[in-house]
Amino acid sequence: MIASTNNLRFWPPPPSRHTGRHRSITLSSYATIAAKEAECYQKSANSPDNSYVEPPSYADVVFSPLDAGDGFEINSVESPSRDSEKSPAFSRSPSSSSSEYLKISVSNPQKEVETSNSIVPGGNAYVTYLITTRTNMLEFGGSDFIVRRRFRDVVTLSDRLSEVYRGFFIPPRPDKSVVEGHVMQKQEFVEQRRVALERYLRRLAQHPVIKKSDELRVFLQVQGRLPLPTSTDVASRMLDGAVKLPKQLLGDSGSFMGPQDVVHPAKGGRDLLRIFKELKQSAESLVKAQQDMGETMGGLGLALMKLTKFENENAMLNTQRVRAADMRNVATTTVKASRLYRGLNAQTVEHLDTLHDYLGLMLAVHNAFSDRSSALLTVQTLLSELSSLHSRAQKLETGSSNIFGADKSKIRKTEEFKETIRVTEDAKNCAIREYERIKVFYFSSTLADA
Repeated sequence: MIASTNNLRFWPPPPSRHTGRHRSITLSSYATIAAKEAECYQKSANSPDNSYVEPPSYADVVFSPLDAGDGFEINSVESPSRDSEKSPAFSRSPSSSSSEYLKISVSNPQKEVETSNSIVPGGNAYVTYLITTRTNMLEFGGSDFIVRRRFRDVVTLSDRLSEVYRGFFIPPRPDKSVVEGHVMQKQEFVEQRRVALERYLRRLAQHPVIKKSDELRVFLQVQGRLPLPTSTDVASRMLDGAVKLPKQLLGDSGSFMGPQDVVHPAKGGRDLLRIFKELKQSAESLVKAQQDMGETMGGLGLALMKLTKFENENAMLNTQRVRAADMRNVATTTVKASRLYRGLNAQTVEHLDTLHDYLGLMLAVHNAFSDRSSALLTVQTLLSELSSLHSRAQKLETGSSNIFGADKSKIRKTEEFKETIRVTEDAKNCAIREYERIKVFYFSSTLADA
């Protein structure tokens, strides 16, 4: 044990060269030395000049990856289970510890057939999930709700939230995984999708803003087909289109921050999203290597089993029988190693699933900041365009005032400039309101909790 940074002591004490002296140390002596060591260490740890922090004990952090169980403990703290009930939330808001709660569970997958004129019977079959909600939030107007939704409804909800809450850190929805639906077993695929949907809805329920949204409330309450509209936000799309207008139509614009300067990292830095992608690729390579190793060891064990059987059937000498027995032991050990590799691979996939979740979170964060930079760039572009229009209109009015008499063409052009300025002014006000909604409301409600 380290008593201080300047005084190193080892526990237990090294044995003495004299055997008799070493035997004279009793259990009580060890206890006395240990107590003095602990007291000395406590004093040094409480010293204000001590900047050394004792690392955790190795025994506290070591765990077996092949242990049966849902979780393990690190430093006496239970790790989050992979069960969706204990899945980590993206948002740690103070409101989650208040009296309000919103609990969502997804269960009872049921296959249904869509009523349409299909030539193939059952060709339009799909799976619906029973979504149960319990809450005491006043926005819901009740406590218990049960609805049935299909995966397409979840996609509609996600798209609607992305349109309404631009610039927010929205948890990503589960992927469609059409290929996995054909490759995997049907029951296994449905169960995985059920768990993914439950985890996604619970993350939405923990979001400090989305949990009070009308979109989520309608999704959890209204029976039958999901009535959420799929139309896009016309004002937002119009403002985004204003950024992409050619410069020759907008005239000479002032200096403003380009989109590449907004979304790209600074020089010498690394994109966090790129780091997560590289880490995900490394994790996938590790899983693939462990899977190949398990399959190779299993194939080798079966081959050795067949060779052992052949040696036993055709053995003529005792040395051949001895060699066959040794080969059987090697084959058995190889098969056991193959099973251990497969178990290790399963545990690796389970623990690396958190990495996949954080990668999805980084994609959501990246999209949110892209929306914010787009909104800011729209405001800057419209401000620059207004400045250019006012300057050109002022020059036109100055030139017209120097000419005696009325010039109808210049008067008409001046009126057109005024109309353009009015439309651009309205677009600027709308863009500023959109940007302030994203910046002020989101920063005050969500960013500190994300």
